[in-house]
Amino acid sequence: MNKWILTSYSLCFLLLSACFGGDEEVKTQPDEQSQVEETDAKQEERENIRQEELETSNEDDDEQVYEEMHPLTGERTKEVSPYRPIAVMLNNHPAARPQSSLSKADIVYEVLTEGDVTRLLAIYQSEQPEKIGPVRSARGYFIDLAQGYDSFFVTHGWSPEAEQILQNGTAPFLNGLFHDGTLFQRSRDRQPPHNSYITFDNILKGLGNKGYELEKEVEPNTFEEKGISSFEGQEAKEIEVWYRDKYSVQFEYNEREEAYERSSDHEPTLDEKESARVSPENVLIIEAPHQVVDDKGRRQINFEAGGKGLLLQKGELLQIKWKNEDGRILPEKEGEDIAFVPGQTWINVVPTASALDDIVNDLHD
Repeated sequence: MNKWILTSYSLCFLLLSACFGGDEEVKTQPDEQSQVEETDAKQEERENIRQEELETSNEDDDEQVYEEMHPLTGERTKEVSPYRPIAVMLNNHPAARPQSSLSKADIVYEVLTEGDVTRLLAIYQSEQPEKIGPVRSARGYFIDLAQGYDSFFVTHGWSPEAEQILQNGTAPFLNGLFHDGTLFQRSRDRQPPHNSYITFDNILKGLGNKGYELEKEVEPNTFEEKGISSFEGQEAKEIEVWYRDKYSVQFEYNEREEAYERSSDHEPTLDEKESARVSPENVLIIEAPHQVVDDKGRRQINFEAGGKGLLLQKGELLQIKWKNEDGRILPEKEGEDIAFVPGQTWINVVPTASALDDIVNDLHD
């Protein structure tokens, strides 16, 4: 009897434990689930808040208007470079392409030297690129163009005329002829004379060692966001500039970037150092009288007389006149100065006005 009673109690106890245990499991599972859902909801809410804060921060950055402006590009900046402009003679022979830091220049002049090959004068002020080159030899008219911006002049070699101009103290200069293998370094993957490079630090070092003052306030060019706004231009998405039917330069407008992608003989102009497409916001094409002056084919170019020109901005072309204002080649029309849009300016100099007429006529075809 007692054993039966004990057994009965034991069974009842087990049944009750099972019942209560089941209720506890049923009750705690929803509570735990709701806590998990609540935690997930709070975490999602926090992530949404962080995302909104990030987007707001990015919008604030996009809307940030800096008070300072780079004097030779018109682009806004927190801080303007204190350095005097530095004009570097760059090689444009096919064996010298792609050049390094060409996209970092504020202004680039493209002008014929001997034969039908152009050479480039790249003026740096807003940026200080690490490696520049290949550096090539100077001609007198490039020194004149550099002087328009009161620039230091960096070259590797010179014509007799350029040597006389620089040695007479016309412009502060640094010449790779005297610093080959020290300030200027030769690249092993290219053949001379297409392999001379210099760093910005070495430019400053060399000029400083010669006693030049490196810092100087720069007189700015005129800039306007709207581009060719006072006059009606014509649509110009693609143009080609010919040099004596042997060498040509192409500019194709990129609407998203609002800049003209440059090519040489239909090969894209790339920046070897930056791995970027060279795409100036302003393209100024001018005709200037050329004259061959020796048996080497060296030229003199008249940059004083002014003449016809074409200005490309924001997908439009405007026929203009150009003038030399204190050494700077600037556009005007009907006596009114035409502003550049903020960004890089590329200036192509051609020997005859017929090259300009061909560009305009091609737009009508």
